[in-house]
Amino acid sequence: MQNPWWTYRRDRFELCPGKEGEYHYVHTLGSAMVVPVVDDGTLLLVNQFRYLMDRESLEFPCGGIKAGATAEETATAELGEETGYMASELELVGRFNPFNGVTDELCQVFLGRGLRAASGAKPDETEEFEVLMLTAEQLDARIRSGDIWDGMTMAAWQIVRSSALLGHAMLVSGA
Repeated sequence: MQNPWWTYRRDRFELCPGKEGEYHYVHTLGSAMVVPVVDDGTLLLVNQFRYLMDRESLEFPCGGIKAGATAEETATAELGEETGYMASELELVGRFNPFNGVTDELCQVFLGRGLRAASGAKPDETEEFEVLMLTAEQLDARIRSGDIWDGMTMAAWQIVRSSALLGHAMLVSGA
């Protein structure tokens, strides 16, 4: 079964000599997430409704990589579509799999700096976003309180924070 974003797959494999097993999973071309940092160190996030949980979710801009696109092209497009901003610098700071028992997706995390307003957010017709600006401390507090519950956002934030602490990326606030 397939849709525009992923394919449901079933692999057959040999468990031990003579015994066959099967594995069901979701195949994607990957995704790209941007942690956008404003010059003063605040972070841009988008609030959007998530159907499966029937509630709003505060997240970093992210989207699935389409055939023929690169992760960096996807990150640039998603940042513009979801926030109305463009980044003069995108730095790849890490990668992770969001649910390794269910999908082969690899999410590439970019730190976006040098933000400038573009022509406005242009979400897909099924999307609606509210852009919020938070300090690193406010973001951490919202994670602790459960207000931010998106696992991909939390994973990307941990990667960016770890990179900043190691000197690979510079956050004005919180590092």
